[in-house]
Amino acid sequence: MSQPSFPGSAEVASAASADSPVTPFDSAGGPVDGRDPSRRPSRNGRRGGPGVDVALPRRRRFGQEGVFRLFSVAAGTTVVLIIIGILVFLAIKAIPAINADKANFFTHFEWFPDDPTNPQFGIPALAFGTLISSAIALVIAVPVAMGIALCLSHYAPRRLATGLGFMVDLLAAVPSIVFGLWGRDYLVGPVRTFSGWLHHYFRWIPLFGSDGPYGKSFLLGGIVLAIMVLPILTSLSREVFRQTPKMNEEAALALGATKWEMIRTAVLPYGRPGIIASIMLGLGRALGETIALALTLGGGFLIGPDIIHNGGNSIAANIANKFGEASDTGRGALIASGLVLFLITLVVNLIARAIVFRRRQFLGAAA
Repeated sequence: MSQPSFPGSAEVASAASADSPVTPFDSAGGPVDGRDPSRRPSRNGRRGGPGVDVALPRRRRFGQEGVFRLFSVAAGTTVVLIIIGILVFLAIKAIPAINADKANFFTHFEWFPDDPTNPQFGIPALAFGTLISSAIALVIAVPVAMGIALCLSHYAPRRLATGLGFMVDLLAAVPSIVFGLWGRDYLVGPVRTFSGWLHHYFRWIPLFGSDGPYGKSFLLGGIVLAIMVLPILTSLSREVFRQTPKMNEEAALALGATKWEMIRTAVLPYGRPGIIASIMLGLGRALGETIALALTLGGGFLIGPDIIHNGGNSIAANIANKFGEASDTGRGALIASGLVLFLITLVVNLIARAIVFRRRQFLGAAA
């Protein structure tokens, strides 16, 4: 007896042979079992018709993510507006004094803005003193800070490293005036003796060419600044060194590297962007220091390579020493110098951000 044939039986058979589930439909196009085809799982696992992707539910406009994004944008915008406001304020206060200057503000070395008939002042000597004292501080502090950070992160036992790190961090809590008084009253004698020794044996180097008098000099100010920026450099560098992947360190040691070779090939290259960022933060701290340099620099307006001769001044120290007794033109001149310091700090930070960004891009490409 021949089996009855149904419409579409060949298609059903071929689908069944391909292990594909088939749902029978009636003549109206609906499923025989009563299920709604729009509720069947689609290809992406969500409810919907065959091959139909269902859109994600629309986010609430004022949900938690929206509030957080609004807060973040507002905070960033506020910082930018504050910086612009400071810049505008300094410019408004500085322009009248610069217009009253009988000399060139960018080339004149002396500082006599309080002369009622012939005010003359310039920024080069102050800018030079600010930069040279900060450079001396970094030259002294960076190697010491890197050594302390490596000792705390890779050499010292954990308990000892915790205690030493706490002691180093305490230096950041000491007020700058304490460092200034300490440098003026107790460190000036050893620095005077050390300056004489440097001149005796290294007088052929322009940095140590002066034969006196010694005492309050760029060297003394740089040493005090180095102690002040040491906690920032050490703390940030230590955290950067701790973030080095353990697999990189273990791979270097497994290849036969010594402890120092492992640090040189695995730790330092990985932490280079963080080291640069910490150095630039320390530089920003040194550029803006006021009281410590006001107490340890001689107050003269000098430009030259000699760092051991008595004298020297910086923008921040000059503002602290002269603002109280300055006239209207003198205060405007001091604000103008503060504007220059603001721009120097801004440029330094932009350069640091650019260096760190390029270094991170390089490391990401190398990885």
